[in-house]
Amino acid sequence: MLNAELMKTALAQLAPVFLDRDATIAKVVEAVRQAARQGCELVAFGESLVPAYPIWLSRTDGARFNSPDQKRLHALYVDQAVVIGTRGDLCGGAGREPAGSAIGTEPGGHLAPVCRAARDSGIAVIMGVAERALDRGGHTLYCSRVFIEGRGERAGRIGSVHRKLMPTYEERLAWGIGDGAGLVTHRVGPFTVGALNCWENWLPSARMALYAAGEDVHVMLWPGSVGLTQDITRFVAMESRSFVLSASAILRAEDIPADVPERARMVGDAALLYDGGSCVAGPDGQWIVEPVAGREDLIIVELDPARVREERQNFDPAGHYARPDVLRLTVDRRPQAAADWLDAEA
Repeated sequence: MLNAELMKTALAQLAPVFLDRDATIAKVVEAVRQAARQGCELVAFGESLVPAYPIWLSRTDGARFNSPDQKRLHALYVDQAVVIGTRGDLCGGAGREPAGSAIGTEPGGHLAPVCRAARDSGIAVIMGVAERALDRGGHTLYCSRVFIEGRGERAGRIGSVHRKLMPTYEERLAWGIGDGAGLVTHRVGPFTVGALNCWENWLPSARMALYAAGEDVHVMLWPGSVGLTQDITRFVAMESRSFVLSASAILRAEDIPADVPERARMVGDAALLYDGGSCVAGPDGQWIVEPVAGREDLIIVELDPARVREERQNFDPAGHYARPDVLRLTVDRRPQAAADWLDAEA
């Protein structure tokens, strides 16, 4: 007898068109549609895929204060970053930007094509973007995880945006520090899905927040490295007794256009700068798909929620093995803003 609970899920291991937002979004849209054609209910993409991970910080002496070349690169990054739409439009069901902003006025903001593809194809999307945050003045970027609903009355709308809690090391030169507003889970088919950006996945309290919210599929977004995904994917699967999907990007020299500032220093003599590493582990911590390296790929897996129920028979981190009378986590999910506006009512 067929198991009606099985759910197909895809990891889209793509290379960005480096610092070209619209061209990279076009690649994302095609991957969304391709995953949907193969029967997937969820597709995930790597960290800050749109418009790119800021690789230049570690390869062009990014910490030099007041450096003209770093300013030029940052200005381009801000220009090509993603504005996520205002409240109530196609892509802004969870929008955080003030109404009436002059930036990103197209319905749905820059992600509108992805939202339409999700709605039309009936597939949920988890993706990483460098977000230009209008609610913080419009010139600071955040490494954000975006969840787009695939089915139901909210199909094609953004369900949540999570800004990375703590950018890692040199990333703090490009991204601001996020908040807990997006530490939420979403129902997709028979599963409850949550996701974190890159090294956030090493934060025990961030993981526990999602476990406590019912997560049984955990998605990790990475810029692209087998070294990043090969250990933590299995470890978190075993800890959480969940399916863990690591979605990575890749980056080759050919993906960086010739007119990108400081390209020669960025690339050096490397042909492959980020090697991917997308992979999937089951709730017993064993590989379903070992890390995939060196190529763009659409990796499709079938997930069975019965496997979660089986593995939680002896350990459930937010259930029978939790001790909230001794250890309890408080999660502040209020969006942080630079100002609270107390306007008179019209």
